[in-house]
Amino acid sequence: MMSNETKRDVFEDTLRALEEFGEQGSSWEMAYDDLSTRYADALPDNLPVIPKAVSEYIQWGKSYDIQLYMMYNFKFIHSQGFKKLTDDVESWIISSSDTFARAWLDGYEVEVNEP
Repeated sequence: MMSNETKRDVFEDTLRALEEFGEQGSSWEMAYDDLSTRYADALPDNLPVIPKAVSEYIQWGKSYDIQLYMMYNFKFIHSQGFKKLTDDVESWIISSSDTFARAWLDGYEVEVNEP
């Protein structure tokens, strides 16, 4: 199950739990198990920030179970009917290929455009 909780969020909850439970045996063990599971499932703290159009491209690719390496093959993607693949999106993906791969694999945040 994917959540928006980051590892830092879980770490801060762990510190609060330590303060609450102190050294109370079984209560702390139950909290520890829950926090350990949440930490393992949490997103990294430093997710890449990507443009909205690139986010839509990733969502589309994942919805059709397209492999990451094929997402760099723009001729293939055009042949599959993704109409929003503009020259700007292609340029961003090419110039930011490492960031694109991290976003695909780890998750991402969408850029907030200031008016």
